[in-house]
Amino acid sequence: QLQVVESGGGLVQPGGSVRLTCTATTATLDYYAIAWFRQAPGREREAVSCISTSDESTGYADSVKGRFTISIDKPRNRVYMQMDKLNAEDSAVYYCAAVRHAGPLSFAICRTQSAYEYWGRGTQVTVSP
Repeated sequence: QLQVVESGGGLVQPGGSVRLTCTATTATLDYYAIAWFRQAPGREREAVSCISTSDESTGYADSVKGRFTISIDKPRNRVYMQMDKLNAEDSAVYYCAAVRHAGPLSFAICRTQSAYEYWGRGTQVTVSP
């Protein structure tokens, strides 16, 4: 059974950057959709970005477009999310999620939380001076 583990969170100053890593315990990351979700206190969990491991197509929430970049390192079974130009609104627990998927992705397809079978425990990102 696939497991995903997040790492890389922490405290970062406004305008700063951080890179999150989602490490998957599987023989291969072929044919998955991997997504990052986040949940801030008092708010619902929301999709942030996603990637198809088969063709590396990606999708982003409007709030992070141009600031966040999702990428994959297949030999290491890792998915990264580079987060730049961070602001206080980005403070949240960030979760990695995965589901079997073949073909391209768009954000409209990958934003549905209930579609994902495998979830990590999350990593905290706090943006504060």
